[in-house]
Amino acid sequence: MGKKRKLFTSEAVSIGHPDHVCDMISDSVLDACLREDKNSRVACETMVKDEFVILSGEITTKANINIEQIAKDTIKRIGYTYTPRVINLISKQSPDIAQGVDIGGAGDQGIMFGYANSETPEFMPLAITMAQDLVKLATRLRQEGEFIYAGPDMKSQVTLEYSENGSVRIDTMLMSIQHKKNYNEQEFKGFIKKEIMEKIAQKYNLNSDYKVLINPTGKFVIGGPEGDAGLTGRKIIVDTYGGYAPHGGGAFSGKDPTKVDRSAAYIARYLAKNIVASGIAQECLIQLSYAIGVAEPISIFVDCKGTNKVEEEKIIKAIYDNIDLSPKGIIEKLQLRNPIYTETCNGGHFGRKFINTEKTIECTWEKLDAIEIFKKLVK
Repeated sequence: MGKKRKLFTSEAVSIGHPDHVCDMISDSVLDACLREDKNSRVACETMVKDEFVILSGEITTKANINIEQIAKDTIKRIGYTYTPRVINLISKQSPDIAQGVDIGGAGDQGIMFGYANSETPEFMPLAITMAQDLVKLATRLRQEGEFIYAGPDMKSQVTLEYSENGSVRIDTMLMSIQHKKNYNEQEFKGFIKKEIMEKIAQKYNLNSDYKVLINPTGKFVIGGPEGDAGLTGRKIIVDTYGGYAPHGGGAFSGKDPTKVDRSAAYIARYLAKNIVASGIAQECLIQLSYAIGVAEPISIFVDCKGTNKVEEEKIIKAIYDNIDLSPKGIIEKLQLRNPIYTETCNGGHFGRKFINTEKTIECTWEKLDAIEIFKKLVK
């Protein structure tokens, strides 16, 4: 019998993908509200199709913003040249929900997961990290004018092979990238392989003899909202751990931090990352659960997949003793009332030190300032 091996695949999409267009519009509205009113309550949902942008949801804010113009500006910033027709169906937050949030409770019920492992320096699974790197690099090269035929809509997929001896190699890299109608196909695909795929493989010191798939349908001229409808929150696996860990189902984009779908997922990642970085486990999955209007989590679950040096019950107790997991506590610890969200879908919400390196907006949920809490458990 041959050596045992397993394949694992993760995908990523660019900001020009119709779903991420919606995520970026929703978070641009959120940031605009937070710039003028840090206590804004925002649940902004976006749908795009062809030239239409439809916004719905609930917003309660003192901010004076032009939602229609925000949508138009975001479409342009992503790289599309058309001027969308915007339909605004947003209303105020229900008073029935507000009465629970006003006293510090969670803005909804639900379960949220955080995850970390020691596979990369970012404490993220390797497949999703590479998939995100592919679309980020391709997008940057397009924006800088080096990737001359490319359009904004892009997808990537990375399949890794794990052998029983612990070695990892790339099995397949796939990229589907929108392009101009009149383009040099050979030059286009050659650029993708040499300047994007090979660069990412080299970055992680991995093999170069992987299978390559580029625009396997043959062409990709019609893309973005013209090619497919988009919705906020439809790329939740892309935004998190690439299928390597469970997801509670709640999307992040367009939601202010009183919504635990977002804030609790961020603090769960923070905890998992600090646990792994402390050295007490090589892998960590955390689940938090909340009830609407109730401040403290209903439950905390920790699973280190057998890699832990300390009983998981002690890790849970250390979390309870040291970290305020109420929505108010999470918001204050991670400074989540700042307008930091527009770029979060550009490369995933986790595994990055900064959201926008030009403005050095820090991902506070990626800080490693709780390591000592968990190191003490082995002393």
